[in-house]
Amino acid sequence: MVEQGTHKPLAGGSNPPSATTPPLDALASLVVRGAGAAHISPHARLVLAVSGGSDSMALLHGAARAAATLRPGWSLSVAHLDHALRDGSETDAGAVAQAANSLALSCEVRRVDVARLARDEGRSIEDAGREVRYRFLEEVAPDGAFIATAHTADDAAETVLLNLLRGSGLSGARGIPRRRGRIVRPLIDARRAIVREHLDHGGISYVDDPSNEDPVYLRNRVRAELLPLMEAIRPGAIDRIGAFARLAADDDGLLDDLAAAELARRRGDGVAIDWHDPPPRALGRRILRLAIGGPAPSAERIEAVLDAAESERGGTLIELGRSRAASVRERQITLN
Repeated sequence: MVEQGTHKPLAGGSNPPSATTPPLDALASLVVRGAGAAHISPHARLVLAVSGGSDSMALLHGAARAAATLRPGWSLSVAHLDHALRDGSETDAGAVAQAANSLALSCEVRRVDVARLARDEGRSIEDAGREVRYRFLEEVAPDGAFIATAHTADDAAETVLLNLLRGSGLSGARGIPRRRGRIVRPLIDARRAIVREHLDHGGISYVDDPSNEDPVYLRNRVRAELLPLMEAIRPGAIDRIGAFARLAADDDGLLDDLAAAELARRRGDGVAIDWHDPPPRALGRRILRLAIGGPAPSAERIEAVLDAAESERGGTLIELGRSRAASVRERQITLN
């Protein structure tokens, strides 16, 4: 919980919001529609992840409006993680808390030096920030509550393209799932431009984070350059990428089910995975990733394990990262 006070107004918006304006109703409808698609109960408890940006402020105000009208059974609270990546971030945190307070919602705020964490762990700032953010949300969300993030259709399309540019397989083509465990994304079908239009018409303030314009981050270049070009070449490209991602998710889920069944068969009642009759490589990769668990090792390490298991060589030990290893001997794979 943070102490409330007077904070610098957020950027964006021009008029004070009104609980009866059509834009709030429109945002509520978007949130409720997305919540229904994610199978969120009308009596659910939701922790809203709010950064202060346009998408998350749309989630905040849309969910609050929905809880007052369309979904009176919802119980809402707000969580904000200050990544301490730029001057003034603590002001943004205070403004989020102030917005939550104006809607009579409790707000949990935490500050983490993500840049230092990334340096200490030898990781990118994006990866470190993502992990600490979701860890924070899991910690503050009560048992049985959903964690709602404000990802939009634009975010999902960006993620698909980023994964393809990085050489991802089918799992990367899934983009951002509508729901994973108790993480839900009610705005995943909404376009960012529409969300901002509702906010501006409703006079709802939000933060424009300057780091979102920094071309040093590949996602920002995809957002600012690649996606607009694709929309210019083929109007509706973002929606079509989303449709592709949903089809890929269906295929990926089926292959995961097949891999799980094959893993159970090859393990039997033991610990080692029998590899005397190697499956097709595509299935073998999935079996190994499933057996190892997350975070998945690099593609090179997965291939190294498969090569060793399919060769006639003697015992081999392959490091998988995160203090994990695979021991391969006589076409048996044992994970440590």
